[in-house]
Amino acid sequence: MGYDRAAVRRVLDDALARGRVALTAPEARRLCDAYGIPTAEEAVAAGAEEAVELARSFGGPVALKVVSPDILHKTDAGCVLVGIEGDEEVRRGYRTVLANAHANVDDPVISGVLVQRVVTGHEVIIGATTDPTFGKVVAFGLGGVLVEALGDVTFRLAPVSPPQARSMLDDIAAAEVLRGARGGAAVDADALADVLRRVSDLVHDFPRIRELDLNPVFATAGGACAADVRVVLADAEPVEPVRHSREEIRTAMRRLMDPRGIAVIGASNEDGKIGNSVLRNLLDGGFTGRIHPVNPKADRVMGIPAHRSVTEVPGEVDVAVFAVPAEHVPAALEECGRKGVAAAVLIPSGFAETGERALQDEVVDIARRHRIRLLGPNIYGYYYTPRKLCATFCTPYDVRGEVALTSQSGGIGMAILGFSRTTRMGVSAIVGLGNKSDVDEDDLLTFFEEDDNTRCVAMHLEDLKDGRAFVEAARRITREKPVVVLKAGRTASGARAAGSHTGALAGDDRVYDDVLRQAGVVRAPGLEDLLEYARGLPVLPTPRGENVVIITGAGGSGVLLSDACVANGLRLMDIPPDLDAEFRRHIPPFGAAGNPIDITGGEPPATYEATIRLGLRDPRVHALVLGYWHTIVTPPAVFAELTVRAVEEARAAGDDKPVVVSLAGDTEVEKAAEVLYEHGIVAHPYTTEKPVAVLGAKYRWARAAGLLG
Repeated sequence: MGYDRAAVRRVLDDALARGRVALTAPEARRLCDAYGIPTAEEAVAAGAEEAVELARSFGGPVALKVVSPDILHKTDAGCVLVGIEGDEEVRRGYRTVLANAHANVDDPVISGVLVQRVVTGHEVIIGATTDPTFGKVVAFGLGGVLVEALGDVTFRLAPVSPPQARSMLDDIAAAEVLRGARGGAAVDADALADVLRRVSDLVHDFPRIRELDLNPVFATAGGACAADVRVVLADAEPVEPVRHSREEIRTAMRRLMDPRGIAVIGASNEDGKIGNSVLRNLLDGGFTGRIHPVNPKADRVMGIPAHRSVTEVPGEVDVAVFAVPAEHVPAALEECGRKGVAAAVLIPSGFAETGERALQDEVVDIARRHRIRLLGPNIYGYYYTPRKLCATFCTPYDVRGEVALTSQSGGIGMAILGFSRTTRMGVSAIVGLGNKSDVDEDDLLTFFEEDDNTRCVAMHLEDLKDGRAFVEAARRITREKPVVVLKAGRTASGARAAGSHTGALAGDDRVYDDVLRQAGVVRAPGLEDLLEYARGLPVLPTPRGENVVIITGAGGSGVLLSDACVANGLRLMDIPPDLDAEFRRHIPPFGAAGNPIDITGGEPPATYEATIRLGLRDPRVHALVLGYWHTIVTPPAVFAELTVRAVEEARAAGDDKPVVVSLAGDTEVEKAAEVLYEHGIVAHPYTTEKPVAVLGAKYRWARAAGLLG
């Protein structure tokens, strides 16, 4: 790509040397010219008569815009006039723009008035902003004066590839308008995608560009042209976060999650102390590695010889669990550095979360000097069940399974624990992250990616320390394993400080939503959803296609299940005639084929079983949603038994499809749901939404991973 980077550098250096962070329109135009971004024909007039001459040369109506580094939002200041035509109107418009500039800013610096040929077409916005989590992101959406009112916009990480740029055009609600809805001409999608890619390259090549707006860009069947360009620079060059290589992360995480030796710093014989609880959980949990209590005032703790310092511990120590007050952590961490400890688990609070940022920074500096990875501080500890590792002061949990869960919050961590115990959902790991002074979600994803004990990862997070590192790790792991995220904090507080339309649009949760989806992550709307997805996704087989069929014993639940399927992005299969005839052979004349298939409530078990088997056997059906209605004719236990039998025989024959069940009835349906879940069938009593939501989450992951046929 033949970009003139030197020209851009000259413009930026000159503006910064003059103490300006907002570029003027001509300066912004030079950036566009250097990167081949098409803009409307324009020139700057130093007087009213020059403006008249320029307008004549352009022919037709023009726009007049003040050129001033002191006026960023020109439209709000009344310094933009559009559709000006004729000599006298141009003269009057020129004077009006200057008068409005002086009315809004005391003694503004004005370089003239920009005279621009008016262009027309569909108005869209193409822009870029610097997100505090993900860095440079590119935006596309409906533009013009309604851009922020409608908020129809989508985001991608910069730089974008040509396919990613093209996909942005399909991601907005108004995509059909751009394709030529209601007989209109379709816009040149390739031209718009090309502008997106060039803007993306520009902000990626020059990180000092904080925000860039092309608004509006007029899109037509013949191309795309920006009518207004706004560029805001950052006050300083952005600082790149500290990053470790994948191999460094893997090595450190293996020693953290699968240690041979653990030291408990602050181990105590006194009940109620954190150091007592941590040591007891390690011992009672059955951890098979070496356990070393560290307490300068005790010879033995819980019958185990204690050491005055971690430096006195014989042999290698992989992990040091800290159970001492925050002010004692730096000195003990220095000793860990001299010992060669690989990871420190900082349970204590009293760091950045209470305003003690300097203390946390000191601890991080010590850890970096000694190459110690830090988990925490301000956490409940962590569990890794394959090694019977329970390094926490909370209740023990040792039910092994294939789900790894992480949380920033201790309270959420305990909710995870309680849910796991109540539902008997086995876990491979539960990890507290707290302040995330060092180890964060992308480190853990890098470990779980290669961990054979983990098939699904569920994460509660309030923020991401390094969004790009998270996306990189998530894109790798989600090719094989689902990752579910509950992102807390969906506010628009960041929009208030934005200097551009793109920045304002990106100030809320939209960037997270788009970027996580592009990384293949399944986003959970709430805590219960996070936990149910974590429980259900490893149970369900991956679907092979989009065709979903509903079989129900009650018409009312069939309608609700259909609504739930649509709400969760599932496609109800159009039943082909031959399959429709097959279903009709098994249901009564007053039942309903089609989709949902309503077998009615008074049917015997044989009807349920025959229709379920048919759906499982036909290769055109890719997933089943079952709606059960409690009757004496087919009791809940009988329904559960026949469903399990049909599904297991189908699996044995190679027809392994996701099956989810909604059960309506008396309390007996609760036990039936448990039986179904135990046999790999996601089932929930008293709800049509939950089982379908889990199936929808499975489909979202499978689509992102490219696993659907």
